[in-house]
Amino acid sequence: MLIANSSNAAPIECVSLENFLKSSAQGQYIEGILCTEIAPQNLTVALGANAEYFGHPKWAKLYFDACHRDQAFINCWRQAVGNWDGKVVIDIGCGPGNVFASLRGQPQRLIGVDVSFSGLKMAAELGYEPLLADAQALPLRSAIADVVIMNATLHHCDNMAAALSEAARLVKPGGILVCDHDPQKSAWNFQGLAGWLWELRLPLYRALKRGGHASRLEQQCALASEAHHHPGDGLTEAFYYQILEPLGFTVQVYPHNHELGAEIFMGQLGRSSLKYRLAQRLSGLDPNSRAAALSLMCIARRQ
Repeated sequence: MLIANSSNAAPIECVSLENFLKSSAQGQYIEGILCTEIAPQNLTVALGANAEYFGHPKWAKLYFDACHRDQAFINCWRQAVGNWDGKVVIDIGCGPGNVFASLRGQPQRLIGVDVSFSGLKMAAELGYEPLLADAQALPLRSAIADVVIMNATLHHCDNMAAALSEAARLVKPGGILVCDHDPQKSAWNFQGLAGWLWELRLPLYRALKRGGHASRLEQQCALASEAHHHPGDGLTEAFYYQILEPLGFTVQVYPHNHELGAEIFMGQLGRSSLKYRLAQRLSGLDPNSRAAALSLMCIARRQ
């Protein structure tokens, strides 16, 4: 079987994606996408909203063009993952393929996992091997990847701990797991007046036709897809250590705001925009503190 690993790369001979599945996994190819079964109890509102939002041709394209594509993002992720040429890479929650579209390179295998069929079709055009599956119960065998990435994925999962544990299971000894752009719980804990003002942003975003909010339906679907991106919800630094260290990983967590690139690895937090700083001040949080950094990047290496 020949699979092209990027639009500019020569085809690489490799085994079928099916050979990476657990023996118990059930799947079939539909329009070139390997689709596996999702447990009925995991067919939640958030999962359905993710499938719809990232599979919508207009919404997904707006997301693809606007989100996680700037130079700061590229610099940060290149520093985090290093050179992935010739390696097996699994992108969990790949959506339409933003991470590889930004970083490029020539992985030996580039497997994209998502619940959105149409989103996976877009990712396949970039060179991903698409797999429709639930991140909380992956059908893939353990220890098959050199690099596993989850960008803005965990907060879209109902069970974030299960999704992170499943991602960790795929990492080979010596391999790495990189997660980023999930909200830090303490930074988004808007209270009182801040919480009320935060809710007022929604009609404003619709009026401005902002990406993800251009219409009421798009906005509702985007918000429903984010199971853990609400005031008082999100991740903590301890979350990563508590789950990954018992699984044999060394863990480093870097709180950061979104304007910084590789500077976060030197301990810099960056500065969030005025609306976040104001909401944090009104909630009694110092916007210059570690706890106020909007996102947490985790880099974990398996021993």
